[in-house]
Amino acid sequence: MKTITALLLLFLTAGQLVCAQNFSQEIDKHRQKYKQEFLHSANSPLKKADLAFLDFFEPDSTYRVTARFEKSKSTAFEMPTYSGVNKTYVKYGELKFRLNGRRQTLSVYRSLSLQSLAKYKDYLFIPFKDKTNGMETYGGGRYLDLKTTDLKDNVYTLDFNKAYNPYCAYSDGFNCPIPPSENHLSIEILAGEKKFGKEHEQAKLQETDSKPKNRLN
Repeated sequence: MKTITALLLLFLTAGQLVCAQNFSQEIDKHRQKYKQEFLHSANSPLKKADLAFLDFFEPDSTYRVTARFEKSKSTAFEMPTYSGVNKTYVKYGELKFRLNGRRQTLSVYRSLSLQSLAKYKDYLFIPFKDKTNGMETYGGGRYLDLKTTDLKDNVYTLDFNKAYNPYCAYSDGFNCPIPPSENHLSIEILAGEKKFGKEHEQAKLQETDSKPKNRLN
């Protein structure tokens, strides 16, 4: 009996290691693609040499959670950006989930201007802030993307390992949406992209403004 139990534990441990390795490889592949996109975008704020300054948390499956989606009936509103220009969005719905033992909610938005373009007609957007902003991560918050087709049976796998910085974290001259207050999480999201290692003045200013007085508050 002890031998059987030991073998079962061995197989279970091996299976967990394989899953962890597969997850890490998936996130690494996603990040390599993310970096390459900077080199193929016409308005990219980064050059090839700058990619070495991109930094990320280690892949952590703790920050991949199953969220319940609730559709919203909302009118269009103006979302301010760090440049002072407003962008028109509509609140598409909310994602409700548990993380670190606490209930969390993030609003999902849809850009009316992008919705009119065939390439982005299914594009949805989650700008958010958390307790790492201004410290480990960019002070202006981070973003997550998804598509309407990802919301199957009102369930979505929310993966903060794929959280990325707005262009304003790298350079001036971009209209980066400011995460609405309803998307300010009261916990640390120790996943996704960290601060850019080659900072500029606007990023420093926003991080100073956003830096919490006490991380325990």
